[in-house]
Amino acid sequence: MNASGIQHVIDYFENYWPIEDTAIKILDACIIERKIKRKENILIEGELCNYLNFVVKGILKLFYTDKSGNQHNLQFASEGKWLTDFSSLYNNTPSELCIQALESSTLLQIKKEDIFNLYDNSPLFDRNMRIITENAFMEQQKRVLQHISSTAHERYLYFLKKYPNLSNRISSVQIASYIGVTPEFLSTIRKKIASERPFS
Repeated sequence: MNASGIQHVIDYFENYWPIEDTAIKILDACIIERKIKRKENILIEGELCNYLNFVVKGILKLFYTDKSGNQHNLQFASEGKWLTDFSSLYNNTPSELCIQALESSTLLQIKKEDIFNLYDNSPLFDRNMRIITENAFMEQQKRVLQHISSTAHERYLYFLKKYPNLSNRISSVQIASYIGVTPEFLSTIRKKIASERPFS
């Protein structure tokens, strides 16, 4: 792995618990750089999820497709973020979800067996990944509660807060799927928000 590639991951961990030199050497040997095209899937329903994905460039989405063929976006990941199906990864069960690129993207991937090797050999990597995993599950819990108790307007405002750099990079269809409304209703929400803004 080239130094500039792995440095993205090292810099990420600097925000939490800087990892040991031992872990850096293992990462240098095992990290895989992958370039994928827009609309390319890196995980489809029924497959085992075998990779943890770090986005260097581009945008990924994690989504579920219901029996009617409707897609429900659960999470987005852009530069400097991780994305995977933790349930499939850790439980070794077929995924019920898909991961797809919304832009041409560059990823750094860590295979499942290498992740577990890092857990065994790097307490700080283990601690960092525990934080990442816990945050992912808390976020999903928050989304479930939102869909039970929040209005579409509130869910859209939450999307803008959580993904401040994505509203101009992904389509209204993708955003509408995330907040659980039609693109037409999302347009209504946006017009209402625009009308409520004070004149500068």
